[in-house]
Amino acid sequence: MPSPRALPIVAIVGRPNVGKSTLFNRYAGTRRALVEDTPGLTRDRIVEEVEVAGRRILVADTAGFDPDAERGLPGAVQAQARAAVAEADAILLVVDGAAGLLPEDERIGAELRRTDKPVALAVNKIDHPKHAERVHEFHALGFEPIEAVSAAHGIHVFDVLEALVERLPPDEAAPEEPGDAAALRVAVVGRPNVGKSSLVNRLVGSERMVVADEPGTTRDSVDLHLERDGERYVLVDTAGLRRTARRATGGEKGGALMAIRALERADVALLLVDAEEGATEQDARVAGMVMDRYRPAVIVANKWDRVGGEAGPDPERVREGIARRLRFLQDAPVVPVSARTGAGVGRLLGEARRLHEASTRSVPTADLNRWLEDATGRHQPALGQRGTTRRPIRFFYATQTGVSPPTFVLFCTDPRAVKEDYRRYLENRLREAFGFTGIPVRLRLRARRDGA
Repeated sequence: MPSPRALPIVAIVGRPNVGKSTLFNRYAGTRRALVEDTPGLTRDRIVEEVEVAGRRILVADTAGFDPDAERGLPGAVQAQARAAVAEADAILLVVDGAAGLLPEDERIGAELRRTDKPVALAVNKIDHPKHAERVHEFHALGFEPIEAVSAAHGIHVFDVLEALVERLPPDEAAPEEPGDAAALRVAVVGRPNVGKSSLVNRLVGSERMVVADEPGTTRDSVDLHLERDGERYVLVDTAGLRRTARRATGGEKGGALMAIRALERADVALLLVDAEEGATEQDARVAGMVMDRYRPAVIVANKWDRVGGEAGPDPERVREGIARRLRFLQDAPVVPVSARTGAGVGRLLGEARRLHEASTRSVPTADLNRWLEDATGRHQPALGQRGTTRRPIRFFYATQTGVSPPTFVLFCTDPRAVKEDYRRYLENRLREAFGFTGIPVRLRLRARRDGA
């Protein structure tokens, strides 16, 4: 099976308070990054998948790039920004057109000129055509393309991004991931100190990863190849994912983006939680990353040897707590294990293989349409509103358009009128009918009028 291809990453960099987060929000279409007129406010990179000229990319927001910062929090933030540059496929340098070219911009430019990656220059805060001449002095930085933009008003912001993306290798020419293309890629993810490296060591059967009690020991994503029962696997052990405010070092922050890339390249995720502690808010955030990338997941309840008995938590309550906290993972299987003793670990790769096979299943169109007729007949959608008239929503037919994740298109009279709870109803019935339990599915609604 071909390995999923990681999306190219464009890192937005620049000195503090030039408008990087405002620009990022323009690209993401949301206010995901905190924006305030205070230098150095952004403390962490935020990553968002966006579409530019028909191509999907990851845009990474970064903290202000200060070449002079070395110690303490400023130094950690700058290490994170440099990690973004190191991991990125292209770089969008943002400068402040109102402030003019400053020595800090020149030092950042000198650092970026040492990379062989594409760099584009966005001269921000050009809010009126009469300010366009401010761009000229920034040609001294030596980067092309250069574009006058206004992140606050959305002026020319996509022009410069499109020009940068055009300099990336085309998808079909991008280098393949190294390794065995026939192997099942399994990303091992979770917050720090839940036992990811210990689990990988147990699966591989040797001490291949550094294991320590210090959270965040793993700094990079590492691929390990193994064969089990005649099947080949690639395990990707990732740096622990933790809350933004608790990522103390640039290395940990860089690891978060690497974990996201690992999920993109993976077929299945093993999501580790600490069974003794129970599922936490941070576990839910990591689970959200898995869900956002439509990866099937096995929830691995590690440290199960500490559950039960006189001192440990009640096993049934632990299971209920995990199911409740991670309920949005669509009935993902929960496997209790102990990476320390090896108990339960033997089930994991088989579960991962089973989920992947289900995720690649194709449903015959005739069966799919019989299911649609039955599902809509059992529970009809609420009436749709067209002008002042409320009309029934009619579903006509369905077709499957992709696998991994299974993707289905349903044609109906008024897709916008279909409520979210009815969409969830259809997704749940689809999983039940065709064995997609625990598998994320994409359900897309398209318009077709009566008689069309």
